[in-house]
Amino acid sequence: MYKSFFGLKENPFNVNPDPRFLFLTQQIEEALAGLMYGIQTRKGFITLTGEVGTGKTTLINRLLDWLHRKNARTAFLFNSRMNSNQLFDFILAEFEIPCESRNKSQQLMKLNHWLLERYRAGETAVVIIDEAQNLTYPVLEEIRLLTNLETSTDKLLQIVLSGQPELEEKLKLPQLRQLRQRITLRCKTAPLTTEQTFDYIAERLRIAGATGEPIFGKEAVETVHVYSLGIPRVVNLLCEHALVNSYVEQKRVVTGKIVEDVAREFQLDEVEPIAPAGGQQTPADVYNSESFLQNLGEALSRFRASPPATTTLKRK
Repeated sequence: MYKSFFGLKENPFNVNPDPRFLFLTQQIEEALAGLMYGIQTRKGFITLTGEVGTGKTTLINRLLDWLHRKNARTAFLFNSRMNSNQLFDFILAEFEIPCESRNKSQQLMKLNHWLLERYRAGETAVVIIDEAQNLTYPVLEEIRLLTNLETSTDKLLQIVLSGQPELEEKLKLPQLRQLRQRITLRCKTAPLTTEQTFDYIAERLRIAGATGEPIFGKEAVETVHVYSLGIPRVVNLLCEHALVNSYVEQKRVVTGKIVEDVAREFQLDEVEPIAPAGGQQTPADVYNSESFLQNLGEALSRFRASPPATTTLKRK
């Protein structure tokens, strides 16, 4: 609608994780280099963490493009709400490994045999799991055991867990210490600074075909940064709707007032686009996990077997 008005060839602020629009800040470059290095050197286990909307999925898509050019075998699991059996089903399906049996040991043998063949052929196999903060403890334990698939010198399977900061908090828990000890590289994304927000908007406009006068005024970009807190996804949201409103008002340059109106429309003046600081809340899926149900059953059994204790409550 507004593309011809602003002289653009395509939508510069599409929310889809198009790797062409990946804006390489120093931290993004370091994260991408870390992921490439870890996979090339067969480090085994890598994490990528960052706040919602800071470009993790776009970064993963750029990594996948690079892996495909390297003829690596990849399994990208974007639905992290799965149980242990589904984990193996998804991995085998993504790697296109035929296995008629639903028996986990048979599936593991098939996977190990396939990985050994890929290793002898000089190929790399990579599993990437997005939204990994939602993985239950039993599934994370199965993933840890997958790192035991190795030769005397190299890991056969490279695993990347990508998730929100809650993933880091979950990995600090005592029951996941074995998994935490196996993580060889930790990569991170971060919000944009004010200067980076200016460059980010200018770069996306350039890729979309902008060649003339600046479309966003200085005050408009500063307002975008204030309301977005430097979260690229929110920057895209504000800029997209600011362009639409400017087109409706037939204004060639987006003003700070237009951006502010958009921010209020989306209630960004009331709600921050990042999670508040504080301890991790226990996710609901933990209570549905296999280990939680087993421990709960054991605890209830002990409770029923023990005589009730007399307890004195004191009001504080």
